[in-house]
Amino acid sequence: MLDRSSNSSLFGGSDAVSDLLRGLRLDGVDYGRCEMGAPWGISFPAQTAARFHFVDGSSCWLKVSAGDWLELRAGDAVLLPRGREHVLASAPDVPSLAIRSFSFEEVSQGIYEMRGGNAEATTTLFCGSMHFNVGVVHPLLRMMPETMRATELAGRDPAIPHLLEAMTREVDMKRVGSAGILARLADVLAATIIRAWVERGCGDSTGWVAAIRNSDIGKVLAAIHRSPDHDWTVESLAKLMGASRSSFAERFTAIVGETPARYVTRVRMHQAMHWLTRDRLRVSVVATRLGYDSQASFSRAFKRVIGEPPSHFRDDAQGEGLFSSPLF
Repeated sequence: MLDRSSNSSLFGGSDAVSDLLRGLRLDGVDYGRCEMGAPWGISFPAQTAARFHFVDGSSCWLKVSAGDWLELRAGDAVLLPRGREHVLASAPDVPSLAIRSFSFEEVSQGIYEMRGGNAEATTTLFCGSMHFNVGVVHPLLRMMPETMRATELAGRDPAIPHLLEAMTREVDMKRVGSAGILARLADVLAATIIRAWVERGCGDSTGWVAAIRNSDIGKVLAAIHRSPDHDWTVESLAKLMGASRSSFAERFTAIVGETPARYVTRVRMHQAMHWLTRDRLRVSVVATRLGYDSQASFSRAFKRVIGEPPSHFRDDAQGEGLFSSPLF
């Protein structure tokens, strides 16, 4: 079961894709049960954490940024892996209110209840904010679509219909402790949705997916992402592939689209940004962890890749920062 303290990974398998994904974890942060009576509309701001919504009762409508309205029927769930700004409403023409303008009651740690709308509740939403243990700049997360709908992926993974049915039963029965059980089911369902998307080919057979699936380069990319703080050199990476330094560098650049050194630096700086924001590590600690001789040299490398100094992200993390993004 995936929960806040879980060390379980999302995927098994022995190929390079599965090897990379073994370290990808999704942990729930905040959940809310919303009882809504039509007409109603809720706007959710953009956030770094993923968003998850499960619908029971009357159907509702979802609109992500400038996209089209999408109807979500009872028993459906949707994952927004990059937490894009979106609206849920009883109908497309209903005005929406910001989620933070509603009143909530905390029923247990990290789980809330809310009522809204102007009539007797006909739609129940179970919503959650979830953190990946990697930053949103990770290649896999960048490739994910803005919305991942459970019913559209159910044909790939037979577990999805069963999880949706279990969530529907738990919502309908309203038994003691149901919110906690729903939170754990949501974690598992979100992970299963991602697995089904990956097994369907990640929606793309080119670019980074093609590189990670390459028998030679895939294991090198997996090793880099699995241990970004390792002191990788072109020689050590070439040894992983079983090739000479020159032939490895040429093949890597041709398939991935950039040199091994540049790719490693980019991965390391994105990992550094994750440590600064999610884990709130000091800049000096991150610099040492990545093997830099001084904080100044690390800061220069970080700004060159990310475009902002590391102190910018460290400061953001202290308040309403990138990863302090609860559901409510």
